[in-house]
This record gives sequence, structure tokens and C-alpha cells, in this order.
Amino acid sequence: MTMNSTTQEIKVETKGSKRSAEDVKLAENLKKIKHKIMVMSGKGGVGKSTIAVNLAFGLAMRGMEVGILDADIHGPNVPKMLGVEHALLTHDGSYILPVIVAPNVRVISMAFLLSKSDSAVIWRGPMKMGAIRQFLSEVNWGVLDYLIIDLPPGTGDEPLSIAQMIPDADGVIIVTTPQDVALLDASKSISFARALNLPVIGLIENMSGFTCPHCGKEIALFKKGGGERLATEMAVSFLGRVPFDVSTVESGDGGIPIVLSKPDSQTSKEINSIIDKVIKKTRDEKSCSKSH
Repeated sequence: MTMNSTTQEIKVETKGSKRSAEDVKLAENLKKIKHKIMVMSGKGGVGKSTIAVNLAFGLAMRGMEVGILDADIHGPNVPKMLGVEHALLTHDGSYILPVIVAPNVRVISMAFLLSKSDSAVIWRGPMKMGAIRQFLSEVNWGVLDYLIIDLPPGTGDEPLSIAQMIPDADGVIIVTTPQDVALLDASKSISFARALNLPVIGLIENMSGFTCPHCGKEIALFKKGGGERLATEMAVSFLGRVPFDVSTVESGDGGIPIVLSKPDSQTSKEINSIIDKVIKKTRDEKSCSKSH
């Protein structure tokens, strides 16, 4: 994978023989990853990337080997949230090496290929799909317990392509906020997953309530309970509520996920409860599929 400083295009081979070789590399890479989870949202601004990086770090804090694939080509924010936005990618002669964030956390993102943080990636679908394929097939992820894939909002090219490239994915986690407009789009994400026979691991209601630091009163900034109601209506698992917390914003801007910076906070406790459910569901599903 290479980046031209003027055109900002990844060079993608499209010949049949090259694609066949890429398919082999892709299959070999995916074999080394036990669990693959996509984190989706129907719309932007619901905190999907924040949830994704905290899920990844929560898993890593349990001693697991974790990779994070930032699949948002146009808005790659994961490196900023992990404090590695200025890192450079390296190569071992055969594969691209992901950026090591912690001893057992590694990440790949389009952000590492941009000459400036404010550079816009102005690509059509085929270019984005080629880049994502290379992130999966030409990056040396090594042996992972979990690969967390942070998808861009919506149900467009990127989620569709990744779902097709990873046929044995554990499934998707849908992130929404409680207000009606977000729930409407979250329902579309659930329908998208079902249309592709992609398991829905569950739904997370993010920014669910805010406790005033001065008076201790809970304020429903974006309403509360809508995510749980949608999960019930669409017969998917409700994984939990994550409250709105100023510390989450500060931690993300500072490059340290809140589960690491403030492990005793209510937000971290809620996220860790969600992680326990995700681990149980993914392991149970794998065991069930193997028995059949």
C-alpha cells in the first residue's frame, strides 16, 4: 500500500491474478483472528468510535490481543483517540505493520497515510474498497483474540464490503443515542445486518443520561431508554446504557480511553459490563457454530 503525496491515492491492483493472491492473503490473515466484531451506527455523532476504542481497550485490559481497524476512510479519528495520530506505518518486507498502541493493542487507519491531519480523502467507492481490502489482507495483524472494526456511519459501501470480506464475522454492535432521529437510523443498521445474514451482537444506548457534577441530579440530555425500547421492538440484545460523561470527551481528546484513564468511573463500569456480555455472546456463538 502506497500513498502519492499529490493525488492521495492508494495504488490498488485489479488484475485477476493479483486479486486471487490478495484473496489468499486475506484468508490467511483472517484465520489468525478468533473474533471479528464490527461497530456500526446509523448516523454520525452518536459516539460510535468512542465505544469502539473503549471496547478494544477493555478487552486488552483483560489480557487479550486486540486489533482496531479504523474503516472510516473519510473521517479516521481512532488514532487521535488513542494518542497515536502522528505515528508512521512501517513495513516488514511482506506486510504493513500496524501501529502498536499498547503491548497487546494494535491499530491501522487511513489517518496514518495522510500527509496532514486536515487532508481530505476524496475517493469514490472502488478506491475505498481497495484500501479496506488492503487493511485486512496486507497488514500483519498477527494472532488476535479480537479485531474491532470501527465502521463509518450508515449502511454504504464500507460496511457492505467488510461484511462480504469477513463472512465468518461474529457480528455487529449497533451504537445509538436515545433520541428518535438516531433510533430511526439505528433500526436501518439492524435491518442492514439482517439482510446480509450478519449476526447482531447487540445494541448500546450511548449518551444515556447525564449526572450533574454540582447537584447530582440526572438530566436526560438526549432522552433515555430509547435504545432499550428499539432493541425490544426489533428483537435484538440490549447490551447496556453508557451515560454522557465529560470525562469521556476529555479522555478521547487526550488520547486515553476512559476505561484506562478512569477505570472506577460509572461510565467505565457500564462499558466493562457491556464487554462482559460481548465476550460471553461471541464465545457462546462460536461454540454453538462449531458444534453444528
